Amino acid sequence: MDEERALKNSFSELAARAYDGSYYTYSRFLTLAEQNTLLGMTFPIAVSLDGGYDGAERRIAVFGSEDDLGYAAEPPLAFIEIAPVSEKFAEPLTHRDHLGSVLGLGLDRSVTGDIQVCGSTAYAVCLDEIADFIIENLKKVRHTDVKCRRLDALPPITVKLPDESTVIAASERADAIVAAVFGLSRSESERFFAAGTVFADARLVTSPDARLRPGCTVSVRGKGKFIYTGISGGTRKGRLRLTVRIYT
Repeated sequence: MDEERALKNSFSELAARAYDGSYYTYSRFLTLAEQNTLLGMTFPIAVSLDGGYDGAERRIAVFGSEDDLGYAAEPPLAFIEIAPVSEKFAEPLTHRDHLGSVLGLGLDRSVTGDIQVCGSTAYAVCLDEIADFIIENLKKVRHTDVKCRRLDALPPITVKLPDESTVIAASERADAIVAAVFGLSRSESERFFAAGTVFADARLVTSPDARLRPGCTVSVRGKGKFIYTGISGGTRKGRLRLTVRIYT
């Protein structure tokens, strides 16, 4: 409770500074739970979330808007490409490998956003203030020597939406859709809701019978993330065909 109170106080202070000073203020990267707390609050100035690309999970809060302040925001985000020095000697590396190596530099998780792995290359979003430090000091991921460089933006391959696929569910209940997407039983799906680990567009979903809005991004901690597109039809047995885009 004390942590949540401190978090809310920090959000209120950032909003007050933006409102009183007529300039943008920014938080550090927020978890889904922290984003949920933010979205449940009211402020005297507009607030939005930005993770560097559409569909980002870890995002910073941006206090202020062009309507409020008269000019566009320039979120303090940087993009880094992490590639093996030699493709020939590169080992297969995962998101966890890259994240562990970045945090192994002594950085706090709140200064780093999402990391996308595409083949042997990874693309990281971070706060601009620590980008040069990462570029200068990250020389190895596991046993693979790597080189880093700053990018103006993430390449298209990293922000491409997953292909559409179809799942079969008994209803549009959130627990039924989560169960269908991740191959769970209904009772297994309900445990994730009870544990507070299901988020739709960064808002905590605690009710298994909630209805998901077509187009929303659903994250289930420990399982993965997908975009729920909507109903595409039905089966002969009266079940629903649902269209989703599942991140892998």
